[in-house]
Amino acid sequence: MAWRRRSGLFVPLPVPIIAAAVAALIFALQIFGSYTLIRSIFRWLALSLLAYAAAAFLAKPDLFAVLRGTVVPSIEFSKEFLSIVVAIIGTTLSAYLYAWQSNEEVEDQIADGKTTLNQRKGASDKELRRSQRDIWIGMTFSNLIMYFIILATGATLHANGQTEIETAAQAAEALKPIAGNAAGFLFAAGVISVGFLAVPVMTTGAAYDFAQSVGIKGTLHATARQAPRFYLVIGVITLVAVGMNFLGFNPMKALVWAGIVQGFSTPPLLLLIVLMTNNRNIMGKQVNSRAMNVMAWVTTAAVFSASLGLVATSFI
Repeated sequence: MAWRRRSGLFVPLPVPIIAAAVAALIFALQIFGSYTLIRSIFRWLALSLLAYAAAAFLAKPDLFAVLRGTVVPSIEFSKEFLSIVVAIIGTTLSAYLYAWQSNEEVEDQIADGKTTLNQRKGASDKELRRSQRDIWIGMTFSNLIMYFIILATGATLHANGQTEIETAAQAAEALKPIAGNAAGFLFAAGVISVGFLAVPVMTTGAAYDFAQSVGIKGTLHATARQAPRFYLVIGVITLVAVGMNFLGFNPMKALVWAGIVQGFSTPPLLLLIVLMTNNRNIMGKQVNSRAMNVMAWVTTAAVFSASLGLVATSFI
């Protein structure tokens, strides 16, 4: 919870109090808020991530160097470089992303009145086009935000030799003397927004997985009385997440290692997805097109290569 360490710089209260209060607020929203309300809040919070883009422009990067690095990236066959590549893959193509996306499709269908399994079976061409559009928009937006985060920190911190950053709070503070107070403030605001988005996604995602594994009711449309074990899992995971902040972990290193673990799980999952989406017994007429297969196999091969490269450099 990187937002926890940064919040104390905005609110003059002890960090443990802030962490507990924010966790309680998010948990209360998940229990008492309707799915429609939660979805609306998520969408508005996502827009607040544009603060990262503003921070990147305020950093006044060398535009020629930015364009050159974007079009012709420098690639190193080293453990450090490939570790970050695999970690980035793990945060953008991770298992919880697939699970969250598919579960939110179900939640949207329930919100549209399709409350039974039979009503939700299959998908019309219109529904698939809507889903495809949502995914394209969401993935494009998230990757642009990641690009601006890398740009803002690379053009300032890395360019000035500040590579030993342990927390997001330090990153935001370090930006101020280099890019100005506004850039540091906007970067911090983005960090907090990410936290408010990520915590409910992670906790609810874990609850979805648990509910589906043991065959119990698991939906944000249900009340706590209707799905007590589902919300119990959300509560337990929230407590664990808050508690981990007090164990002395280096947040940045923990995030990188979590990304690497997720990154190693991505190649087999992508392979499984490609095989499933080409199986007519599963997909019917909605199997992948030739163009989609080319992109899917190239992506899968690239992800496998990054993981194998990291393994190889770890033993060289």
